[in-house]
Amino acid sequence: MKNPFTGKEMTLVKEWRKMIYRKESFDVLFHFYRCEDSGEQFEDEHFSKLNYNQVVNQYRVRHRIPFPEQIKEIRLKYGLSAAKMSEVIGMGANSWRNYEGDEVPSKVHANLIQMISEPEYFKDYIEKYCELGEKDREKIVKQLKKLETELSCCDDPLFRFQSQPDITNGFKAFDREKTKNVILYFAELLKPFKTKLNKLLFYSDFAHFRQNAQSITGLKYKAIEYGPVPGNYDVLFGILADQGIIDIEYSMTKFGEVEKIIPPERAHFNPLLFSDAELEILEYIADTFKNTSASEIAEISHREPAWKDNIEGKKFIPFYYAFELETV
Repeated sequence: MKNPFTGKEMTLVKEWRKMIYRKESFDVLFHFYRCEDSGEQFEDEHFSKLNYNQVVNQYRVRHRIPFPEQIKEIRLKYGLSAAKMSEVIGMGANSWRNYEGDEVPSKVHANLIQMISEPEYFKDYIEKYCELGEKDREKIVKQLKKLETELSCCDDPLFRFQSQPDITNGFKAFDREKTKNVILYFAELLKPFKTKLNKLLFYSDFAHFRQNAQSITGLKYKAIEYGPVPGNYDVLFGILADQGIIDIEYSMTKFGEVEKIIPPERAHFNPLLFSDAELEILEYIADTFKNTSASEIAEISHREPAWKDNIEGKKFIPFYYAFELETV
């Protein structure tokens, strides 16, 4: 970036700082440009958003305030519009829609949203406190009873991957559909061996976090002998194979049996699930490592501080290591 006043190129600087949000202090890796001549500091639009997101993500976690995608998921689960959800719980007309965007709910609204995320509590709220007309209440309660029955009969094999957003999953609740489609994206494009796919997932999520302070999938990553991998990755791939999302092709090499992740004929990557920023990262990672073998990408991942600092004890890797990526 050039100094808007002198036209000279400025230096990119990253340093840990305290930032205040709603009268509370948070540690963030602050990004800015510095003019070496004048010492002036500048943030462009991207860095301003990145710095803000780091603060807001921590505030949400500290106070258990749902993230936008979680708030949207609650509404979709109940089959209601954003306007109707605002009306049901007595918010301003556009409040729920704004909360599905970037606006952070007040603690009072956040507690209410958390409470009604469970169908049984939402049903109780509708019956006791909601000011909708009787017919509207009855219609919602009927839908909730049906939903409770469906949930009680549902055996979700991916349930073990669910967790609340925090620094270990890139401030992102586990997203089933995006996870399935990211894996399918690389399967269709590269047909990678499992070792390589694990690194492609790691680099995709961490590179996106570096740019936007949030991961794509919500997976947690652990440092093991062969580099960073999603936690319980064998279980994850096995479930997706059982569901027909991917196929696993087995073959023998001089190193023993290996597994290649390939796309089945009936499943295809859905780009509509992803933002432009997410699609750009997926394309960038695929292009960067398209000619890299499984053993090569494993060796490359060993250069990352994310792996070096966490291999002892095979610990989960906090996403702040995204700001120290060396390869991409």
